[in-house]
Amino acid sequence: MVNIKVIIPLAGKGTRLRPHTHSKPKPLVHVAGKPVLGHILDKIKELEVEEIVFITGDMEDQIKDFVSTNYDYNTKYFKQTELLGDGHAINMASGEIDSDVLIVFVDTLFMRDIKSDIENMGDSEGIVWSSKTEDPRRFGILEVNKNVIKGIEEKPEIPKSDLAIIGLYYFKDSKKVFSYLNKVMEMNLSTKGEYRLADAMSLMVEDGVELKTFAVDKWLDCGVPETLLQTNEYLLNNGYSKESPTNNSVIIKPVYIEKGAIVENSVIGPNVSVAKDVKLKGCIIENSIIGVGAELQNLNLEDSLIGAQTYLVESPKSLNVGDNTQITPKR
Repeated sequence: MVNIKVIIPLAGKGTRLRPHTHSKPKPLVHVAGKPVLGHILDKIKELEVEEIVFITGDMEDQIKDFVSTNYDYNTKYFKQTELLGDGHAINMASGEIDSDVLIVFVDTLFMRDIKSDIENMGDSEGIVWSSKTEDPRRFGILEVNKNVIKGIEEKPEIPKSDLAIIGLYYFKDSKKVFSYLNKVMEMNLSTKGEYRLADAMSLMVEDGVELKTFAVDKWLDCGVPETLLQTNEYLLNNGYSKESPTNNSVIIKPVYIEKGAIVENSVIGPNVSVAKDVKLKGCIIENSIIGVGAELQNLNLEDSLIGAQTYLVESPKSLNVGDNTQITPKR
């Protein structure tokens, strides 16, 4: 496989994950031991990545710091100051990329050998990875014939298939993709003022450009609290668990407890992720994600997202609280 460049659009506001995205960009929300972006960057290590172009938004410095601290990819950053859609965001990298390109959105994680798919795509000009969905009206949907895409519909009322676009794409000729994105903007093919990659691909298919689809083995959503917890559970149960030493505590697998976390006199698990520098004392926690540096005492929690640097004592049973929150009982 030749070296490829990667575009990762990150500029979305992440409103469905508030309050956590008030203080950090959505790609840095933790799941199964690391930020969502970390899982993506680990996954593409199997490819020969020449460079990653990040399209950022607010809190760009946090993204840069995370990537430079944990990875040695060659990187460039472009900030999307106007949120004009994913097509506009991707097109911002047009001056940087002139060969084949992988485009990865961070709303979802995936399980699939994408390197093998790329090596076996034949004469097709691109791949749009997909997954079957129970509610096709919520997603971009592919109409296919023997894995070749014949049509693309965005959130159709009467879907022609149940194959949803998951936000993972590969194109042999990036210049062609950028030319179609420019055409979309010139024709003002926008939805609520936003330009979409899906519309560019629809034009490509109409013009006879052959794009294939391969179904991923697993599609994991990280876009809302409920699905983030479901993704955490799946990953912990499929090889992403880890335990660090605890004190006088019961650990019910699977869990991810980072090195440096202090767990005392507690029952943790199953399906719990505990970040570094967390302090848990006298807690019973199940199916939850605890952010960096949080301190929790005498809690019985389940189905909860606890932000970084949060201080909680004797709280209710289920919580979704952002960074730097403090809740203590009334004395």
